[in-house]
Amino acid sequence: MILNLFCGDVAFVAQGKQHASMRIPVLRPLLPQANKVLPYLKRIDASRYYSNYGPLVLELEERLAAKFGLPTQAVTTVANATQGLTAALMSLEVPQGMFCAMPAWTFIATSQAARLAGLKPWFFDVAAETWALDPDAVERALKHAPGPVGAVIPVLPFGQPIDIAGWERFRERTGIHVLIDAAAGFDSIEPCDLPCVVSLHATKSLGCGEGGVFLCRDTALVRRVRNFTVFGFEGTRSALRIGGNSKMSEYTAAVGLAALDEWEITRADFVGRGMAYRRAFDGHNQVCFPDGFGQKWIAATCVVALPDGTAPLVETVLHEAGIEARHWWGSGAHEHPANADCPVQPVPNTWRLAQSSIGLPFWRDLPNEAIELVARTTMTALTQRI
Repeated sequence: MILNLFCGDVAFVAQGKQHASMRIPVLRPLLPQANKVLPYLKRIDASRYYSNYGPLVLELEERLAAKFGLPTQAVTTVANATQGLTAALMSLEVPQGMFCAMPAWTFIATSQAARLAGLKPWFFDVAAETWALDPDAVERALKHAPGPVGAVIPVLPFGQPIDIAGWERFRERTGIHVLIDAAAGFDSIEPCDLPCVVSLHATKSLGCGEGGVFLCRDTALVRRVRNFTVFGFEGTRSALRIGGNSKMSEYTAAVGLAALDEWEITRADFVGRGMAYRRAFDGHNQVCFPDGFGQKWIAATCVVALPDGTAPLVETVLHEAGIEARHWWGSGAHEHPANADCPVQPVPNTWRLAQSSIGLPFWRDLPNEAIELVARTTMTALTQRI
């Protein structure tokens, strides 16, 4: 039997046991089409306002605030989430040279943001069940810290919700700043008293190319982050504190507004693909999805857990079948040469995740036939290991 699948401009042919002539990509972002963005671009032409918190950026912030159930003053956009994390750490006024605790199981941007803010990452293992940093584990380790700890950055792993209440209690007990890296958490983050940063990159569930949003009920902190993005200005041309240039442009906001216009459709598409994967793997307990994925929350990636040590084999078999898979976080942020000088707690769970989790192809218009092929090929690979 020959199966022909056409995924936009990507076509592949599978014959017999998953022989493929072309790859199913792991990710194919789909931002609003040009005709959806055009009305916003015309508004830019009319206003001749292109940056510096113009009318489209202000409208985007207002609509994002409404989406998260926050007052407009509790939201500010940024050029990207990495800059947002850096701006937040600088605005929290964490003294440079202090340590910033974070999970080893995260994307390199988390640690790079801390370094840009003059802090030194201190890497922790994550909990095996949640893939996330545990507040109690960090608190217990503080007595053995390599030096003064000024901040902690918990991460939503691939968008999966984390114990926000636990981190709020951690901050109350320790007095240490907590900044949530919710890069992939547009659909899952819940507004709270802790500052958090969400990515609006093209590879996220709500994308505008490059961009991010900082959220916090502490509106004074939001104002400081906003001022940081405009060179430290505070309503005048006089810089009152250190700042940079990390604001969002009107063109980016145009795409973001168009993306918000169709968010419900976008979300439904991702939910549909998530549930299709769950059906395709139904009955196969060797493949586990993050709790609630495709049911209670959604992200733009589909990362599954496999039996210990099998991810490299599955990736090889998928690639031989023309199916792209990816280890989004590699072996962890602590393994990057840029972080070779950073202290690391024992990270057995991070190492296990690096060898047993994998990102499968996942995008809004991924055909059901492709999902079924990915599932069959994955299960074939897992059978081969026996």
